[in-house]
Amino acid sequence: MGALDGRTAVVTGSGRGIGREVALLLGREGANVVVNDPGVNVDGTGADEGPAAEVAKEIEAAGGVASANFDSVATVDGGENMVKQAIDTYGRIDIAIHVAGILRDRMVFNMSKEEWDAVIAVHLDGYFNVAKPASVLMRQQRYGRIIGFSSGSGLRGNSGQANYGAAKAAIAGMSRCLARDLGRYGVTANAIAPGAATRMTQTVPDSARQMRASSGISQSQAPQQPAGPPPMRGPEFVAPMVAYLCTDQAWNINGKVFNVAGGTVGLSHEEGAIRTIETAGVWDLGELSQRVPTLIDGIANPAPPPPDLDLPGRPVASDD
Repeated sequence: MGALDGRTAVVTGSGRGIGREVALLLGREGANVVVNDPGVNVDGTGADEGPAAEVAKEIEAAGGVASANFDSVATVDGGENMVKQAIDTYGRIDIAIHVAGILRDRMVFNMSKEEWDAVIAVHLDGYFNVAKPASVLMRQQRYGRIIGFSSGSGLRGNSGQANYGAAKAAIAGMSRCLARDLGRYGVTANAIAPGAATRMTQTVPDSARQMRASSGISQSQAPQQPAGPPPMRGPEFVAPMVAYLCTDQAWNINGKVFNVAGGTVGLSHEEGAIRTIETAGVWDLGELSQRVPTLIDGIANPAPPPPDLDLPGRPVASDD
């Protein structure tokens, strides 16, 4: 008996990396798995049906049940087709997990609208495109699990990833909203911010990492790992928490964001004021200039300007 016997799952981007490990584990736990992956390159170009087909075969070879799907989650039709395939093949949809993603890294002042749109389409639109049709059926059957994938780039920020970070922050926010929309129907929605050595993380060039470090920019993600997943950093360490959130035992876990890497699972802090200043009337700029610094005291600027940059408002360094 597996923890997910009789359940049916759609897992986007499950031909490689974290998505692959999630699909394999769900299959081992008894779920029927629609393995979605159009087999694109990291930047979203190209197509290859091999990865999704191979994962489906691997699940079946291990005694599980799976079928491959090659639709793009970036389109409404693609998302609907995945869910329809689950219904037509297995009779129901219980789990929708959106892992699919691409990268078009560029500093924002060099980023094109096409680079912005391509990343938003796969990550954020993709989450909607699969969660929407799945939620219609889950609401009717009074049961379901929806899981999106966020990122440290979205929760804390990272240079050169305005498109990716914006989408990943939105996925966390969307998961919290879905939780409120669907919780009363027995459907949960949560998000995972993973840390793992994957094909995507390995595409970030050393020069970009060195540039960020030399600029004093805080890194929101783990440093570049050696070739191949090192111990405790492989994508297989992320999959168990994802699978757990799909089980019946996780019925009361809803609207949460979990940071998962290696053997560590952390609950992300709910967004809210951690410090507050107040005034009896309308703030004036003089008051704010005196009191706002107390809000950020001890909290570092993630990308401070160099000391030799002459900035209006910056205190002049003392010779003492």
